[in-house]
Amino acid sequence: MTTEPILIGRPSLLRQTNALSILKLLRESGPCSKADLVRATGLTAPTVTNVVADLARAGLVEPMGEGESSGGRPPDMLRFKADRGCLVGVDINVSGHLRFLLTDLNGRQVDATEVGLPRHLATPEAVCAQIAESVRGLLRKNKQRTDQLLAVVVGVPAITNVKDGIVLAVTSLNGWRMVPLRSLLSKHFDCCVSIENDTNLSAMGERCCGAARGEDNFIFITIGDGVGAGIVLDGKVVHGSLWSAGEIGYLRVPHVSTGPPAIHEFGQLEKILCGPGILKSWNSKGKKSGQAKVSRAVGVLELAAGGNARAKQILAQRGRILADVILNLSLILNPSLILLGGEIGGHPLLLQEAKASLDGSEFAVTRVALGSLGPSAVLWGAIAHALESTATLLIPQP
Repeated sequence: MTTEPILIGRPSLLRQTNALSILKLLRESGPCSKADLVRATGLTAPTVTNVVADLARAGLVEPMGEGESSGGRPPDMLRFKADRGCLVGVDINVSGHLRFLLTDLNGRQVDATEVGLPRHLATPEAVCAQIAESVRGLLRKNKQRTDQLLAVVVGVPAITNVKDGIVLAVTSLNGWRMVPLRSLLSKHFDCCVSIENDTNLSAMGERCCGAARGEDNFIFITIGDGVGAGIVLDGKVVHGSLWSAGEIGYLRVPHVSTGPPAIHEFGQLEKILCGPGILKSWNSKGKKSGQAKVSRAVGVLELAAGGNARAKQILAQRGRILADVILNLSLILNPSLILLGGEIGGHPLLLQEAKASLDGSEFAVTRVALGSLGPSAVLWGAIAHALESTATLLIPQP
């Protein structure tokens, strides 16, 4: 008979585990009494008292005075001190902007800003310097010290090695090949720095405070200048063995795809389904008919809404392609929900066309809907990502 060793936690480890549990409860449930914490955690009253004292000394909890009495002595109420520190989410947007969101440790917005990013200054080093300068300005404006910043999470429109913080490639920006972005940013920040694919963060944002709240198995598809999917299974983002899970822009398109996918180029599905692909279809036909060009792909969708025959044809074709993508993902992963976002993907007309093409599917496809956060989904996903790690940052491993 073989036996396995039973791991017994050291007192310091048990104390840290108890502190994390109580801190989590205070953050999620709001103000509590010590008696509430005893009932919710199952810990003894002396243990809760000792842990609360430790958290108070660390500046993480504070008294709120007496609560309502249920017949006896009114309980002393406690709350998590959310202004003990702050978090920053950053969205590197290839359309020419850096977006920033500053929150407290409960994820409540403190401030937000946006900075232009000229393409000729969009080298990794220049972008990191701009991020650092903008974050410092945001902290100063809101009277936050740099040592109060606990985490910076950056969303990048690229395949990203999350473990090492390396951006494999940003197709539309020169010089963004195997960029050690976390290392570059860590030169500017003393806090925890994380790098993640922007579509994955959008999925996390929608789950945190958008249209996917309460969903543990869903897919967020974004269609704009590119095409991608954030896959969430059992409440966790799926990255894949080589960090490319969800890169559906490289899916093969029948009668169109001719060569193998290349990481430094747009995928075949991207070339058809995204904004530039729609514009190309419209303008190429417009030359033959003498019709004026449309400057943005969303303009083609608006023309379709107005009854333009050619625009409706382009919309119907893209709707069928998107429906095929949704059906294939549903057959493989069987999510409870598929959300659409991005300038093109978030347009109600495209959703309507895709749903029409999906009519008659007897299984696999469940709900298909629009995301609710728009472009801010990346930033709220970054904050959700940061919130997952702040408890352990506040209470380090013993």
